[in-house]
Amino acid sequence: MRMPRFNRRQWLAGALSALFASGPVPAIAKPKFRRVRPQYIASLAGPGQTSGTGAGTWGLWRVDPGPIGVWLRLFDKLRDRDFIGPSGWKFDMDDWWLDENGLLMKAPVFPIPAGQYLVTNGEENVSILTVEEPDAAGAQAWSLSHDMTIADVTHGPCRSARYTPLSESGTCSPEGADQSVFPLVPGASPPAVAGCRKVDYAVLIVIGLPVGA
Repeated sequence: MRMPRFNRRQWLAGALSALFASGPVPAIAKPKFRRVRPQYIASLAGPGQTSGTGAGTWGLWRVDPGPIGVWLRLFDKLRDRDFIGPSGWKFDMDDWWLDENGLLMKAPVFPIPAGQYLVTNGEENVSILTVEEPDAAGAQAWSLSHDMTIADVTHGPCRSARYTPLSESGTCSPEGADQSVFPLVPGASPPAVAGCRKVDYAVLIVIGLPVGA
């Protein structure tokens, strides 16, 4: 079933409320975590992984990028505004993001800061994600608690793809994206775009941070 963004967000709000129904945070996280407004992690880990060393390639949206995104069909207006999106974020023609509804999004912050994050798929699965500081070689380890995999804590309805030029600067434009595929059907990824390299990211929802963080 296709789920328009506003309906999905209403569903997500209800799902997160249910997760916290028994207390301020799920039992697995007490007493170290506090509830926060949902943040979002863009991960390149494989769906079956429970740990790894690639967290340096992950990004973090501290603010939901959807409500401040720009519809593909309005890209010309974004260009007319010198590529300044709502709330003042800057669109980068050589590094841009697209979601499952056809919204151009503000890029996340890279790399994800080291620390612990209470993450969920927005339904029944909750895990503690630990992201380590980079080691001497620059590798950044990560792990999930309670034998959870990345697939267990990936929010299925969310799809995020990053687009960069295959060749010289300015050759990868959202104007080449097929708008007819949006909103994406379940399981589909954002479309390939001529002149662009596309990388799909899994999306994890952050619902808690350590007390004091």
